[in-house]
Amino acid sequence: MRPAPVLLVIAHGSRDARHAATVHALVRRVRSLRPGLRVETGFLDFNAPSVTGALESLATDGVRDVVAAPLLLTRAFHAKADIPAVLRNAPPTLRIRQADVLGPSPLLLQALERRLYEAGLTPADKPSTGVVLASAGSTDPEAIAVIADIAREWRHTGWCAVRPAFASATLPRTEDAVRELRALGCARVAVAPYVLAPGLLPDRIARDAAHADVCAEVLGPAPEMARLVLERYAEARAPLPARAPSCRLSRSAAIPSLSS
Repeated sequence: MRPAPVLLVIAHGSRDARHAATVHALVRRVRSLRPGLRVETGFLDFNAPSVTGALESLATDGVRDVVAAPLLLTRAFHAKADIPAVLRNAPPTLRIRQADVLGPSPLLLQALERRLYEAGLTPADKPSTGVVLASAGSTDPEAIAVIADIAREWRHTGWCAVRPAFASATLPRTEDAVRELRALGCARVAVAPYVLAPGLLPDRIARDAAHADVCAEVLGPAPEMARLVLERYAEARAPLPARAPSCRLSRSAAIPSLSS
């Protein structure tokens, strides 16, 4: 029996040491959920090992099958261009499949709510609380649209209102969304950072949340995040379903294969 593919978790990387520490904490939680699975980490920039270095090390170890799982919340430039380019230049002995990005997912909403409850809210506060879904921001229209869709979906779980906000690239900013929710009449306003790890933009979100009643922590190694990484790994391993020529690909079927 062939061994299970190695799970290579791909993170963005940052000069901020908290970023890598948070990624490693999440990877440790993933390993704890699947003790028999080999899980490695690679960074696109700033931190070691690089994705290229991690792939070369796996090839040297005799690994043949790899699932590369991006720690990204939306399909923007890194997921569409950077990561596929790096994987295409991997050692030719590796068979690699790129998993889908983490969002959207019900598990992400659960992780966001976990962080808000850890910051002091309770489920009973939902009807009177407006939430700012604060992401890092992107110039990619698809990524922006996904954040707006998530905010609308999350609103239907019982919050007074949910508004998207962005730390860069596009508007509104977190502080603008906080003011909007105040004007709407929400009894309290909470900011939920839709980011994985600390760094420059998450710190900007926290500063812009100064006038909110609650500002949650980043998603980090929340249990739901570890489960979601393994869910994307399982989806990437699954055979692609047959489809009629006129049918659109399902979300899971659209995961790109980068087999060599």
